[in-house]
Amino acid sequence: MKRLVPLTIAIVAGFTLIIAYFFPIAQQWSDNVQEWFKILAVGAMVLGGGNLIKLHLKKVSAKRKGWGYSMVTIVCFFGVLIVGFLKVGTPPNTNYPDYVWSGYYLQEGSGVWWIYLHMIVPLTSMMFAMLAFYVATAAFRAFRAKNIEATLLLVTAGIVLLGRTYAGVWLFDAWLPESMLWLRFDNLTEWIMNAPNTAGNRAIMIGIALGTVATSLRILLGVDRSYLGQD
Repeated sequence: MKRLVPLTIAIVAGFTLIIAYFFPIAQQWSDNVQEWFKILAVGAMVLGGGNLIKLHLKKVSAKRKGWGYSMVTIVCFFGVLIVGFLKVGTPPNTNYPDYVWSGYYLQEGSGVWWIYLHMIVPLTSMMFAMLAFYVATAAFRAFRAKNIEATLLLVTAGIVLLGRTYAGVWLFDAWLPESMLWLRFDNLTEWIMNAPNTAGNRAIMIGIALGTVATSLRILLGVDRSYLGQD
């Protein structure tokens, strides 16, 4: 019974959303299901946040390796949570001019805006800047011409890289006749991105879509029950 009830709810809710997509008469059912999902999502966020704090508090109390990072995580978690709950906004709302922080909490100058602009954006930029070095080293290892596939990858990557720079255009611009301008790196890059790259992306997207449909059907039909846990 402990597994049958959530399994039944998942199957009914899933098929309700699918039916409402094709039959507008069932749209109200779909809206109700989505409202239930939002309620459950709030509960899941509370449980997830509590579990996060629990794990990091244990790490800090035991002073295990990296406990300083756990302390930073806890402080940032509660800091953002408090600012979000208080809805600190600026400038003052026209209805409450005597209260300095009564403005809309998502507008420019608000607490959430300040956290996003001065904390989230720099951290995100730093992360992607670090990833650039990992991508460069991975590309260096992958572009070794050990076989035909690696050679094609190396040649294609070289053409695209040169086609995105002024040097790639300048190399052929001076001496290449007008009838062979299609051999310039910028033109070859455009063709690669529009033809082979687009075809490959579409094939990947079709595969992802088929995999999503197959996984969804397994869940809706009760074949895949991994989301229920192992107990």
